[in-house]
Amino acid sequence: MKNLCVIGLGYIGLPTAAMFAHHGWKVHGVDVNPRAVDMINRGEIHIEEVGLQEMVKQAVEGGKLKASPNTVEADCFIIAVPTPHTSDNKANLDYVVQATRSVLEKVEKGNIVIVESTIPPRTINDVVAPLFEEAGWLVGEDIYLAHCPERVLPGRILIELVENNRIIGGINEASTDKAAEVYATFVKGDLLKTSALSAEMSKLMENTYRDVNIALANELVKISERLGIDALEVIQLANHHPRVNLHQPGPGVGGHCLAVDPYFIIEKAPEESKLISDARVINNSMPDFVIQQVEKLTESRNSKVAILGLTYKGNIDDVRESPAMEIVEKLLDQGYDLGVYDPHIKQEQVEFKLSSFADAVAEAECILVLTDHNEFKDLDEGAILTGSKRPIILDTKNCVVVKSKQIKYVNFGNLTTKSTFLRV
Repeated sequence: MKNLCVIGLGYIGLPTAAMFAHHGWKVHGVDVNPRAVDMINRGEIHIEEVGLQEMVKQAVEGGKLKASPNTVEADCFIIAVPTPHTSDNKANLDYVVQATRSVLEKVEKGNIVIVESTIPPRTINDVVAPLFEEAGWLVGEDIYLAHCPERVLPGRILIELVENNRIIGGINEASTDKAAEVYATFVKGDLLKTSALSAEMSKLMENTYRDVNIALANELVKISERLGIDALEVIQLANHHPRVNLHQPGPGVGGHCLAVDPYFIIEKAPEESKLISDARVINNSMPDFVIQQVEKLTESRNSKVAILGLTYKGNIDDVRESPAMEIVEKLLDQGYDLGVYDPHIKQEQVEFKLSSFADAVAEAECILVLTDHNEFKDLDEGAILTGSKRPIILDTKNCVVVKSKQIKYVNFGNLTTKSTFLRV
């Protein structure tokens, strides 16, 4: 049985640890959050992910998975800590460096060290490898170092960890081969062998591609509002072309990848990344655009607005970089009375008060849908008609199905003037 130490037990680290444990490795997970450590050791999880609870419980009860705050000896180390961006949108590599230093205290000759954290280009070569070299290790000979970025979709992580192709980027060919052997434990997709540098850039470009295309759709919404065009119909029609696939617009871009990764490229080559920079500006502008639409739908900034959804995407509990959170904070700052409902969020995750659906829509002049949870596709229209001050839904995710003709439904396809909006 091989021993694995996973540093960082968040949205990627914990499913990764559980998956390796499920396939026969003895896994020790490391996290600085004592609540997460305690819950995992009880066979419970501190995040929401389909199928993860059962897998963690089975692994813990079988003695294959345990957690603690401390890094331990292992055959392989996987670093899966966050890489947030600073106030000036530069990558904060403090967690990656700290995790690497903790590995240095336990690493032995022949061990494999894999960084799964999303990192700017040249981080493996210029930051991580030198730490091992300064400690006297011959990287690529004494120990093997690779960057193997995750590329999974929340809500499908356990499926995609197995089925997706995996990029394996070693510091040298020997490191690539060793890391590939690790993931061959359970990955059914192709193991795409490359250099660490190409792996870093490939991961960033996957998410930048999506960010840029979402920006194109969001810009279309703004243009269509100006010209009186149905942007959603335009997207649908254009996508009938065999070589066109316009993305869907929304209230902004969130999550630990799409809203962050492009900055890691911009940081390294600012003069050459103009399109990427412009896309970030467009997507970052969408919360203010949504607030402008709310202003059209309400009498004043003393109005009550019901907020449905806080997470950056549907059916998960992740609010990292969520545009919904920014919209809520700005509406509160402007004096709006808010009723906030999200069935996937616990009160301790946010600083403002959460409500039930009925309480959120009570006396509301506008019901603002910011996340496409399944629960929002078929809303309690009775509660809206009897409880709200004005039955208007502004659906930024185009996910609500409205049955009652008494409820005015607005999405990014029928934005119009304030006088038209208020005729309900």
